[in-house]
Amino acid sequence: MIALASDHTGIELKNEIKKMLDEMGLAWKDFGTNEAVSCDYPIYGYRAAKAVADGECDRGILICGTGVGIGIAASKVKGIRVCTCSDVYSAELSKRHNNSQILTMGARVVGVDLAKMIAKHWLTAEFEGGRHQRRVDMIAAIENGKEL
Repeated sequence: MIALASDHTGIELKNEIKKMLDEMGLAWKDFGTNEAVSCDYPIYGYRAAKAVADGECDRGILICGTGVGIGIAASKVKGIRVCTCSDVYSAELSKRHNNSQILTMGARVVGVDLAKMIAKHWLTAEFEGGRHQRRVDMIAAIENGKEL
């Protein structure tokens, strides 16, 4: 299950991502917002990231104006690794090398077609493990207050 969330600027792009996920046969859950009224993205970023951290959802795709704010909010949930991407290469490698669980994008930064390409590459990429696992473990150690 893919967690989805957006602020008011990301609703239209989120709806396009929903259609793409349906076409891919992937289940999703929308954590809001669904109103085009100015709102606070940390609420929705937190809700989606918490669902991923708790195992309710496998991954998440979050959208705000730039993808940055909602990504910062989501990254505050313990155990969550977020990638804010506006290109396919970074999105794919964030999964292959960093085992990112949440992709964020900016509705004011990427168009619908590019956003779909980014999301598809991210969703279909697989974590490579190996030397990358060691680095992901180091990130977790930092998060848990350990010195490197």
